[in-house]
Amino acid sequence: MSDTKLNYLGPIPELLTGRRRSSFWRKIPLVFLAVVIAPTLLVAIYYLFIVTPRYVSESRFVVRAADSRPQASGLGLALQGVGLTASNDAYVVHDYITSRDGIDALERRFDFADLMHPRGLDVFNGWPRFWEGRSAESLENGLNRFVTIGHDAATGISVLRVEAFDPRTAQQINEAMLRNGEGLVNRLNDRQAQDAVAQARLATSEARSRLASTQQQLTAFRNREQFVDPESSATQGAGLIGSLLTTVANLRAERAQIAAEAPASPQLAAIDNRINAFERQIEAERAKLAGASDSLASKLGTYEELAAQRELASEELAQATASLITAEQEARRQKLYLERIVNPSQPEKATSPKRWRAILTVFVSLLLIYAIGWLIWTGVREHRQA
Repeated sequence: MSDTKLNYLGPIPELLTGRRRSSFWRKIPLVFLAVVIAPTLLVAIYYLFIVTPRYVSESRFVVRAADSRPQASGLGLALQGVGLTASNDAYVVHDYITSRDGIDALERRFDFADLMHPRGLDVFNGWPRFWEGRSAESLENGLNRFVTIGHDAATGISVLRVEAFDPRTAQQINEAMLRNGEGLVNRLNDRQAQDAVAQARLATSEARSRLASTQQQLTAFRNREQFVDPESSATQGAGLIGSLLTTVANLRAERAQIAAEAPASPQLAAIDNRINAFERQIEAERAKLAGASDSLASKLGTYEELAAQRELASEELAQATASLITAEQEARRQKLYLERIVNPSQPEKATSPKRWRAILTVFVSLLLIYAIGWLIWTGVREHRQA
């Protein structure tokens, strides 16, 4: 039997002091502190003590056209009662307000370098931030951080929200953006009216020119041929020939009666002379109507062609004029309107940023990242042990 050897190591500290082996903070993994707790504390310090508050000015408007389909909402029916219905052209106004052209229009009125970066502003909040330049692209990206435009498809109402570090500045920028949108709508109306009416006016002008040219040709023809209406002249010539034929028939009947009663009467020679004279007159009148190169028949064809051209040009002018009137009415009917429902407000207190929401969002996001990383690391460690 061997002796048991005991070595004295001294008193156990935990038993002497009554303390636990480790504190609560020592049980938290350092990775969790580094990935979740420390960044969340930094974000909380920034949002609670450093970040500059922003004031939000909000306005509401609709872009309407008289011929658009009415909306099913109560507001849409109410606006329909005053002759206005919803229009999808609101998206055009949205894009323009935040576009380079819209910002250029604002820049002619405001000094954004002063408005968006006042004294005492933190370096992460305004424009330009320390890593941004002062280029036009930087201004566009920076201003879009302060402007939000939303659209309700059910009611057709658009909401414009502008943030700034001063309540008056937010209201002024919101008002300027709305005025730029109204200017765009007016330009669209003018361009739409010009495009719709321009072709109709051109067609009307061309038809009027053709009618004037045809009328000039017809007038020149009448002056050259020295009569107003060949058709009337032909009718008169035909009537004259008919009258002469009737006279010749009467003379022949008279001669036949005299010859039957007195064959040797000296009146027969006189009647024959008259018949020959009337027949020569008939032949001359017939030659005037047709047969010769300068006869009335050839002139009548030219006249009828010119008259037909004049009639066609007159009809084209009438149709073009009607189309012009219709185009002008349609342009007025399709005119767009930007109607303000709520004017830009002047905020009384800062409502942005949402401090606690931002802190909670950062904490939850980092917590999810840590949980995913921990699961991946646990899976890799188990795989190595296996």
